[in-house]
Amino acid sequence: MTLIKVKVFPGSKKTAITQKAEDSFEIKVKGKAERGEANKEASAALAAYLNIPAKTIKIIKGAKSPNKIFSIRVSN
Repeated sequence: MTLIKVKVFPGSKKTAITQKAEDSFEIKVKGKAERGEANKEASAALAAYLNIPAKTIKIIKGAKSPNKIFSIRVSN
């Protein structure tokens, strides 16, 4: 399992990802910070950026905060 730190900026005009370090990203998403919309978009954007299936990504900390920690399950 790999851990990634992410800061999410909801309500942006377009979705964009900036890699700050090897395990740290900033993600701007269109969705609002309501009913998990921004979290879903951030997960999908991260999966697309890393070219991995979305089902391997899970928020393990910070679901209601802009600063989140995602776990990525690595298959052998």
